[in-house]
Amino acid sequence: MSIKTEGVHAGEFLLSEANGSRSRKEVIITAGAGILAAGTLIAMITAANAAVATAVGGNAGNGVMGGITTGSAAVTGTYVLTITEAVAAGGKFELVDPLGSLVGEGSVGVAFVGGGLSFTLADGANDFAVDDAFTIAVTAALGEYRAYDDDGTDDGRRSASGILYAPVDATLNDIRVAAVVRDAEVIERLLTGLDDFGRGDLATLGIVIRP
Repeated sequence: MSIKTEGVHAGEFLLSEANGSRSRKEVIITAGAGILAAGTLIAMITAANAAVATAVGGNAGNGVMGGITTGSAAVTGTYVLTITEAVAAGGKFELVDPLGSLVGEGSVGVAFVGGGLSFTLADGANDFAVDDAFTIAVTAALGEYRAYDDDGTDDGRRSASGILYAPVDATLNDIRVAAVVRDAEVIERLLTGLDDFGRGDLATLGIVIRP
């Protein structure tokens, strides 16, 4: 006989909350945060968006990508830029996002804007060849949320700023979901990720933890 363990239901951790919608807020759980249970302590990412381009080994061309501007439309993950047409001192490329969708096409030496990214791929002394490629590692979670972790990266996740109302799977995509962010009483045993520091963070939000 197999034993099945039932997870925490949406809102099950709540004992009481402020009238109306004052206790809750819609938040975005950032892609890559994984599968999170209802009752998980969450934290808002405060680190600035960033992107780092890396030339794939074996490229024929030695052109470089200038500074990349990352906007709100970008998603966290690895974008791939691939040269699709090679010409002297130029060429064309396509950019694919972390989900495998085509963002757009661009030209070497011409400013590209799309998918929340802005950059210019410059030509080098050696021209690019078809299938030369770059990966662009993007962190685009400013203002989004992930699981609270006092021992984690210092990008905002060390300060608990709410409790996830319902379970989510944000392994691949950003997910919109409700969170309890103020003025509520919650059940300690139904919370995930709670520690002494998180307890203190929640207390400043008016979230009272009951046994």
